[in-house]
Amino acid sequence: MNKNLNQPKCEDMYKAILTLRTVDECVRFFEDLCSITELKAMEQRFHVAQLLEKGMIYNDILEQTGASSATISRVNRSLRYGEDGYAIVFERLREQQE
Repeated sequence: MNKNLNQPKCEDMYKAILTLRTVDECVRFFEDLCSITELKAMEQRFHVAQLLEKGMIYNDILEQTGASSATISRVNRSLRYGEDGYAIVFERLREQQE
């Protein structure tokens, strides 16, 4: 887990997310939980991660997503040195497509 966070984690929230069964349920839950700005930021970071995973270069990602170079850099660091959360999700999404 992210050792840089000073606040204790609310495991109940993560357990609640695991109970969601459909994309629609996820959308509804996250729209209740997050502000529009927070959701857009998370969606943008995930899109950036997808494009980095495909090997796209920073300038093209910036142009396609509107993300700042700082955001792209942050996501890239997470992909390379993070907790492998993106890797887990990307692998499972690939498995679903097969």
